[in-house]
Amino acid sequence: MNAARPVIRTPDQRLRVFVSSTLRELAEERRAARAAIERLRLAPVMFELGARPHPPRALYRSYLSQSDVFVGIYGDSYGWVAPGEELSGLEDEYRLAPPEMPKLIYIRASEQREPRLEALIDRIRADDTAAYLPFSTAEELEEQVANDLATLLAERFDESRAAGEGGPDEIPPTPASHLPVPYTSTIGRERELAEVRALLERGDRLISLVGPGGIGKSRLAVEVARATEDLFPDGRYFLPLEGVFETGLLLPTIAYVLGIRDNGEAALEERIARALTDRRVLLVLDNFEQIVEAAPLLVRLFSLAPTASFLVTSRTVLRVRGERVYEVRALAVPAPRAGGTEAVARAERSPACRLFVDRAQAVDPDFALTEENAPAIVDICRRLEGLPLAIELAAAKARVLTPQGIAERLEQSLPLLTASARDVPDRHRTMRATIEWSVSLLEDEHRALLEDLGVFARQFTLEAVEALGPGRPWDGRAVEGVAALVDASLVKRADVSGRSVLSLLAVMREYALGRLKERGEAGRMRAAHAEHYSALVERVAPGLRGPAQGEAVVQLGLELPNLRAAVRHLVHIDRLDDAGDFAWRLLVYWWIAGFFGEVRVWMLELLEKQQPITPHTRAVAWFFVLWSEMWQRPNEQVVAGLAECVRLFSESGDEDAAAMSLAARATARLQLPLPELDTAERELADAVERLRALDNRWAEAITEVSRGRLAWLRGLTDEAQQRFDRATEVAEASGDLFTLSVAGNHQARLQLARGEVDAAEAGCVRTLLVSIRLHFEEGIAYGLEGLCAVAAARGDGERAGALSAAADGIRQRIGVFDVEAFTVHTPQLDAMRATHPDAVAEGERRGAELTVAEAITLALPEHERERIAPLLARW
Repeated sequence: MNAARPVIRTPDQRLRVFVSSTLRELAEERRAARAAIERLRLAPVMFELGARPHPPRALYRSYLSQSDVFVGIYGDSYGWVAPGEELSGLEDEYRLAPPEMPKLIYIRASEQREPRLEALIDRIRADDTAAYLPFSTAEELEEQVANDLATLLAERFDESRAAGEGGPDEIPPTPASHLPVPYTSTIGRERELAEVRALLERGDRLISLVGPGGIGKSRLAVEVARATEDLFPDGRYFLPLEGVFETGLLLPTIAYVLGIRDNGEAALEERIARALTDRRVLLVLDNFEQIVEAAPLLVRLFSLAPTASFLVTSRTVLRVRGERVYEVRALAVPAPRAGGTEAVARAERSPACRLFVDRAQAVDPDFALTEENAPAIVDICRRLEGLPLAIELAAAKARVLTPQGIAERLEQSLPLLTASARDVPDRHRTMRATIEWSVSLLEDEHRALLEDLGVFARQFTLEAVEALGPGRPWDGRAVEGVAALVDASLVKRADVSGRSVLSLLAVMREYALGRLKERGEAGRMRAAHAEHYSALVERVAPGLRGPAQGEAVVQLGLELPNLRAAVRHLVHIDRLDDAGDFAWRLLVYWWIAGFFGEVRVWMLELLEKQQPITPHTRAVAWFFVLWSEMWQRPNEQVVAGLAECVRLFSESGDEDAAAMSLAARATARLQLPLPELDTAERELADAVERLRALDNRWAEAITEVSRGRLAWLRGLTDEAQQRFDRATEVAEASGDLFTLSVAGNHQARLQLARGEVDAAEAGCVRTLLVSIRLHFEEGIAYGLEGLCAVAAARGDGERAGALSAAADGIRQRIGVFDVEAFTVHTPQLDAMRATHPDAVAEGERRGAELTVAEAITLALPEHERERIAPLLARW
């Protein structure tokens, strides 16, 4: 049976946000909501935005059916009730919104609300599919809508991040499995699926699926992972390595997919091993051939995490200890002898022919296998040697050609095309020739567009394609060109986090980039790509330090594969100073998202180029290189290196960067085997003054946290509390939610240590709520541990044990072990265990089985649970 096929949208469609409210009364609020929606480049769906040759009720029902998110704004009025109707349009819109549609409700403060609207709001409060918040002004509403939509997108992105670049012909992964879900049915791989599963069942822990490009390795790997939930109950993860070209990026990529934030404070290999300890998980590493030199790292993880298994797809064997090689073969094709009814029967038994028919029906629903076309289909599949991707490309032509016509063109073209590449294996030649043939059928400008797309990472947007258009043959006609490439199955389209994205398979991008190089235009297109994403970073990055932080993190996260590609392009074409500027503008993003290890690899490559660079670029590169050294291998050379960064930044006129480097140098002094406390204290104070004068609120707040930690280390708890209070105040005033979470957790932990239980509880709840909005699991773990200590201090052993176990589960999964954090809640928990051992043990048993959402619900007060429930439902 064929898999259900996705709705095919045009490439320019965006996530649509339906806005429901009374019109005149809330006109200013509607303008604010529209501005917030458009800030995120989403599409507002509003009654007043279009021509309306239809009755109002029919219009808003139609609008609702085409929308993705419901935003309701309520003031005083229930709204007009049309003659013959019982409900106002306002209530009717809410009732018509599908249960699965995310609903964000905003209620304006009022003392004269109409009774029927009060009744509607009461029903909304009881609806666990809606999130609602109060507001006072239109300006406040605009910020709330923007932040909540950004959070909603972040949650959807977080669900898909494990396959951030997608797999072959796939939609984003489901949150439960972290695996891509194929759009189309998998045909003819039943035997291979059973054999690879059997290898995993018997204990083979490193299996390499080996074969040429287009043979179906990635699809088989995904299907194996989807069929082995019983073998790997703790998770199956898909890691696309297609955009990873440096061996040093393997561990950061694994960490990213596992949800491990790399802030440089611990060796990444150690954190990954900790996250995998005692967990029966399967990691699917796709397209490993381009970093095959990194294979020994898998062996180390293999040894450090004895319950984890690895399924690798590669064009080459890894040749490492413990590897089990499984050769993926082409689909079986029938002999060419039969005709008529016998030909149909033989084609129906052939996986290759069944695949052709299935994909042909995708472009022509009336297509069928018949006695007339069966011999041609057999001929096509035989000429293409059973290669799945080649067969799919040929089947896409069924929209305009009969199987006989496709077979004739292959007979004419394929021998000539394969003869031009005699130095590669047969099936590689066939795949390359099939791509060449498919491309030859395109119009010239569509062919040029396909080749230009080779500079993108696997996924990209139509807007990005259009930005590369000036001067190209297809400029101004990107939509038509992309549609033609989608029709030819050369480009795929999918919806990711509410936006339309395009993608190329690895072999297709390899072909496109190769053609660009042959024409001598690869450098030009790489530069155009880098300039587009540099402009995006320049536009978005300032928002990372203030109220737009959530929006900026979401937007940059969605563009991450191409941000990586842009840095790589800049380094490749020797625009090293531009690469340094690009990396430095995103400093806050690397910190929030945890990508310091990855940036370090790029900066080392930049330094190794031995090309002239400015002092500012040298300072940037050394700062990122020294950051992880500061935490993992602190020594005097690191302190001296950061001092050099201060000097180079100052000489370059970048006092802001110099002040941040000064704060980093002070922090490095605190990590030394013999900490230099007095010098560090002076440098931190100096850095705070400089940052305050420069209005760098983000760095000022973080540096105040460091000052508070130093004061606490010295036993000066009053001073430490003042520093944490100041950090929280600065972060809150600037709208920097991430730093607010970090500062708030330190503040609450100190309050617990001082016995200020009520204040600590309020602080833990506040920062837990912030961390939930950010999807910051490390912050959630801190919040749960703080509330564990509160429960223990109040004599609730079972609750304390449950929260502690839940936090420990999060820490293990994301590989975080912070000794300092355990000094806060562990003493109270141990004291409670001494007096109420059964209660604590029962709580720990219960907590170990809680989901993150259930643990948060247990931790929060009743009134907060109700407000946050819709957000937790999406965890």
